[in-house]
Amino acid sequence: MVKKKTANLSTYLSEIAVHGIQEKKGNDIVRLDLRNLNSSVSDYFIVCNADSTTQVKAIADSVEEEIYKLTQTNPWRKEGLDNAEWIILDYFDIVVHIFRTEKRDFYGIEDLWGDAETTTYKSA
Repeated sequence: MVKKKTANLSTYLSEIAVHGIQEKKGNDIVRLDLRNLNSSVSDYFIVCNADSTTQVKAIADSVEEEIYKLTQTNPWRKEGLDNAEWIILDYFDIVVHIFRTEKRDFYGIEDLWGDAETTTYKSA
């Protein structure tokens, strides 16, 4: 569980999202810090992958549940729930990308944001 609230709300949300991913054993968890890239997209992208669509959906549900439980916030937008190959949870300040492993390898989203500061996390 996330132990304390940090000074920055988007950083706090990103930590909660990572915890939600870890709860469902998401793989290769990475946080891309976009704040210094003059990007109006978001402050952080959180990226992970899973080996099945069932696990992708479970991770998305866990992230939503953890963020709501601690902040009473729902995603502004959700995409990809129908096929669960790539689910995007958009919380405006953070965007969570949950891929099936093959889709993550194909799209290479981290390469698109190669200048971002990257933090990697262990799977739980």
